[in-house]
Amino acid sequence: MGTLLAEDELQYVHHYVIWLRVNKGLSENTVHSYQADIHEFLDLLAHHHLLQVDQIHASHLRLWMAHESRNHSSATMARKIAALRSFFMFLMSCHAITENPTLTVLSPKIVNRLPRVLNQDEVKTLLDQADMTVNTLSMPHDRALALRNAAIAELLYATGMRVSELVSLNYSDITCTNAHFMILVHGKGQKDRVVPFGIPAKKALDRWSQEGRCHLMTDESGDAVFLGVHGRRINQRQVRTVIHQLAAHAHVPDIAPHALRHSAATHLLNNGADLREVQAFLGHSSLSTTQRYTHVSLDRMRQKYHQAFDRA
Repeated sequence: MGTLLAEDELQYVHHYVIWLRVNKGLSENTVHSYQADIHEFLDLLAHHHLLQVDQIHASHLRLWMAHESRNHSSATMARKIAALRSFFMFLMSCHAITENPTLTVLSPKIVNRLPRVLNQDEVKTLLDQADMTVNTLSMPHDRALALRNAAIAELLYATGMRVSELVSLNYSDITCTNAHFMILVHGKGQKDRVVPFGIPAKKALDRWSQEGRCHLMTDESGDAVFLGVHGRRINQRQVRTVIHQLAAHAHVPDIAPHALRHSAATHLLNNGADLREVQAFLGHSSLSTTQRYTHVSLDRMRQKYHQAFDRA
């Protein structure tokens, strides 16, 4: 579908996207989400013949929020409003508008749900199942996919990487010297971090690289560590499918890849890691984000306490 926006408004959005990338250093996923949010907002107003940004008032934003909140969660609405706030701040800095209509608009309260995690036995079951699947397959292409899937699961758990970080991984980002295995992770907002990983993940990665990757590799593979069935760099949707299928085969709770990141963080804290160390491991800019995992650990401790003491 084409947009109803006037050329000036399209240019504002175009320059806003450049500003997000250059000045704010946001991840590509966030930039794309913000751009889509702004286009949806302006297109909706354009349907009501409101075609210029300097005509927009707080009342228009509240009408839009009422319309959007019927189909989106409070977390999604908070992101959309953050995108609009950022956009109108940009317009103010460009002198395209004289008043910021977002100043009196409140964000919805977000329910702070605890992240879903697998316990350590469930993670072991999932990873063991991925490894066993490799041993049941003899066809080169099927075995290659199974080797890839096992390496993906091992690496997600061992490093706590986000899916976006995993799919962008190149062999040049991996360093293995003696018993030290490290990955340069390209995180959100162009923030890099170095993350260690252990022998099980190293073995799974080596098996995929040495035995499996050659069966999927094409001229388009480049330096990408993980490949899709057509030999190009794997995408996030494919990784989600991999983890859902592995969880189903292992008969553990259905999880998304991000749950392995949550699980890794929780298990680190449960086993004595310092909160600041986990923050650095995950690449969180704010310690408050990492502190969510202490709640998960406390919940588990309460469960064990009540199981252990009759009079608890």
